[in-house]
Amino acid sequence: MFIDEAKIHVKAGAGGAGCASFRREAHVPKGGPDGGDGGPGGDVVLVADTSLSTLLDFHYKRHFEAERGTHGKGAGRDGAAGEELVLRVPAGTVVRDGESGELIGDLTSDGQRLVVARAGGGGRGNRHFVTAKRRAPTFAELGEPGQERWIELEMKMLADAALVGLPSVGKSSLIARMSAARPKIADYPFTTLVPNLGVATSGERSFVVADVPGLIEGASDGAGLGHAFLRHIERSALILHVVDLSGGYEGRDPIEDIAVIDRELASHAAALAERPQIVLGNKADTPGADGQSVRVAEWCATHDLPYFAVSAVTGEGIGPMLRAVAEVVGQLRAEVARQQPDFDAEYVYAPEQDRGITVTRAMDGGWDVAGRDVERRVIKTDMNNEEAVSYLQRQLVRMGVEQRLLAAGARDGDTVHIGPVSFEFEAFGDDGDGDG
Repeated sequence: MFIDEAKIHVKAGAGGAGCASFRREAHVPKGGPDGGDGGPGGDVVLVADTSLSTLLDFHYKRHFEAERGTHGKGAGRDGAAGEELVLRVPAGTVVRDGESGELIGDLTSDGQRLVVARAGGGGRGNRHFVTAKRRAPTFAELGEPGQERWIELEMKMLADAALVGLPSVGKSSLIARMSAARPKIADYPFTTLVPNLGVATSGERSFVVADVPGLIEGASDGAGLGHAFLRHIERSALILHVVDLSGGYEGRDPIEDIAVIDRELASHAAALAERPQIVLGNKADTPGADGQSVRVAEWCATHDLPYFAVSAVTGEGIGPMLRAVAEVVGQLRAEVARQQPDFDAEYVYAPEQDRGITVTRAMDGGWDVAGRDVERRVIKTDMNNEEAVSYLQRQLVRMGVEQRLLAAGARDGDTVHIGPVSFEFEAFGDDGDGDG
């Protein structure tokens, strides 16, 4: 089954909690805190794989979660990191945020990695919270939750050349003649329902050619399966425009057919109108094809387009056409290599996050406090431990949260929301215990 779109939910592993522990050896009567740190969770990573040609694996399973980190232990033993979750996708997969539609990444090269959900960090053990005044801290940090989001995957075939044309012009027969591809072929319209890829060879040169299902007038507006098929042409460096010299389905005029497809390509993406083209007049072996071929050749000459009359059935003209296509593909590859820098082996989807702190009125009349750093501190605090809550409160004072709340008009007893936690506001001040 050919699946070229999928929407999945990814969740990175949560970090393990730090440990609150004290040395208990018999020969150490005043053992200090020795709680280990929690291990970080695992990321969710997409990896481009040129051996894949469909998103079928994501059609049946839609939820993916990486391994969480383990908790820290006593005697300074840190928790283990969670294993990252690697999801392999076809090279040519475009990744977008499932809610905003924002482009996250474009995986075009084999082995390219994209981290789509960052793991949560592990919490620190109580050994990290010793100060001159607090010699025996009884609290440790909790682990952070991993990022989670819906993402949309859209596969666009990576081919050097794309065979395009109206239904039943013989594209499938041509790709079968040009390469080892064996698509389904029959003598009626819309036989091809999914794109096919084949590797064509001419001398020492080879190139990838795609047989895109037949387009119809209005395809760029969604007629038929227009959008689904047109996107597979976007990445192709060269368009092989196939027309039927036999009059074919419904006795169409090949020159009019060229105009129809050109309009649909330009309407779908302006860049396609400028894409290099070679026109292929197929079914040159049929009665009356010679006259039609002369007309198409003259039209192509006036539009400065290369033209080849070919027959997928007899092989007529296939050799010269393959040599010409291989030559153009080689030139286009060299041009692309000059223009594009090397890709990063790995990149991470990290939306811009405001590191500042904002205080706004909440819907319930309380106060919403937002900011990446302040929210992280709250999430990692064990709200059931009084000492941990007291430590957090001092951190919020140092970060200026209390000052901002007071300036906004907050009073003792008001409800304050920070991330997933809500609590009652109480002006605290700094007791100068040296916490950092």
